[in-house]
Amino acid sequence: MIGDEPAGDEAGRRLDQIRIVGIAATGHHGVLPAERRDGQRFVADVVLHLDTRRAAAGDDLAQTVDYGVLARQVHAVLAGPPVDLIETVAERIAATAMAHPGVRAVEVDVHKPQAPIDVPFDDVLVHVFRDRSKLPAAEPYRGPIDPAAAVEPVLDEPTRHVADPLSGPTRHVVETPDEPTRHAVDPLDERPPAPVDVVLALGANLGAAQQTLRDAVAELSALPDLQVLQVSALARTAAVGGPEQPDYLNAVLLGRTAMAPRELLHAVHRLEDAHGRVRDERWGPRSLDIDIVVYGSTLAVADDLELPHPRAHQRAFVLAPWAQVDPGAVLPGLGGGPVSLLADTAPDRDGVRWLALDWLTEPARSTAPAPSTPGAVEAESARVPAPVPFPAPVPFPVPASFPASASSPAPAPHPTPAPRPPAVPPAPSVPSAPLASPAPSVPSAPSVPVPTSVPIPVPAPVPPLGALVPPFPEPTPAWPGVEQTPESDSVPPVPPVTPPLPPTFRWPTMTEPDEGEQGPASPPWP
Repeated sequence: MIGDEPAGDEAGRRLDQIRIVGIAATGHHGVLPAERRDGQRFVADVVLHLDTRRAAAGDDLAQTVDYGVLARQVHAVLAGPPVDLIETVAERIAATAMAHPGVRAVEVDVHKPQAPIDVPFDDVLVHVFRDRSKLPAAEPYRGPIDPAAAVEPVLDEPTRHVADPLSGPTRHVVETPDEPTRHAVDPLDERPPAPVDVVLALGANLGAAQQTLRDAVAELSALPDLQVLQVSALARTAAVGGPEQPDYLNAVLLGRTAMAPRELLHAVHRLEDAHGRVRDERWGPRSLDIDIVVYGSTLAVADDLELPHPRAHQRAFVLAPWAQVDPGAVLPGLGGGPVSLLADTAPDRDGVRWLALDWLTEPARSTAPAPSTPGAVEAESARVPAPVPFPAPVPFPVPASFPASASSPAPAPHPTPAPRPPAVPPAPSVPSAPLASPAPSVPSAPSVPVPTSVPIPVPAPVPPLGALVPPFPEPTPAWPGVEQTPESDSVPPVPPVTPPLPPTFRWPTMTEPDEGEQGPASPPWP
């Protein structure tokens, strides 16, 4: 289908289209005498490939193709001097369309539905595609246009006359008295009424790249009509596109300027040339590259400058340092949005190696070897700041008057205390079992800060209770904040010692024997 042929500009971006379908005229093209004598109906479809953004941004007809003029020219070719082949007709139409400024490619379909064919058919069609790399093999139509197809002027309103770009008759464009006069100067060449904010992207990957970027910042700040407001961190990033080459060092500069957009463009180009910038290879290595990313709120398209930068929303090496220096920044235009979010989703986000904050004054210190490619970023330029060590923790002070037990060494700082169990009532009189030996001393725990605001009571040592009762372990201090009572703080009473039983005493059996029977002796209960 017509219009399906891919067409792009020099950067590989797909172009826009203007389609004119169904232009019909009676022509006398053909090889048979009857065709030349009687004529027949021909129909042409034309698709123009061009960039319409500049015309749309300024709402300017002069920046696009007047399809009314082109349609009358195509009609004139169909109805004009006869040729033998409709291929020639299609080639003439293609050449006529390519003669309009701004047209990068054209597709043409020429239909001959009444061709002298002696079998049933619907149509005969010739399709051609022509662009700047495959120019038409015919001359464009430059003859007169059928007056019946011309646009008649409205004579009761003021008009202005515009010359036909292909030397056709004068056409008339109606203007109301209140319509402002079109700009004679390109808006990109006009200085703003007040200084505007700009965003510049800087990069380099040849020579002493870091020093080059430092010099570029100083030179930009020295321009008379540019004020440097902020400079981002330095980013080391992988190259995007082009041949194999070393990593780049990139930064973003926020400024304010009174220069016109194109004037600023020429100024940064002069700085690039002063640092040996060579433009022999697209996306090749660069000693210095400075791009205008944003110029206020300007949206413009020209052959030498597009605002905002058309690929800024896809470049993490611009978005990441920009988001660092201005976290709330927003990229205007199609594909724009919050810069920090765009940086997180950019296709090349994994190519950002690191950011260095002190690069304008200190050489960056590297954690990775510098690239060995000839002309790579110097070792001094490929360094990253060393990490800042965390300060050692400072323990809380322990009070000097911390009480100590006379029967135990001075305690180390306490670990987290365990809750003390409630007091146990006295046990019934049973044979005393050997008491557990004193608990072994707990090894000193690592130094843990003890807040001075939480008092930790240490009870007085318990005196010995006799040979049969070894000393009790030191009681565990209660939890801070729990109300203390005498019952909970006192030592549990010692159960009385039962004297040995006489030898004639026998413990009762677990099961009583029948009356009159003497059961076997049962072992004493444990």
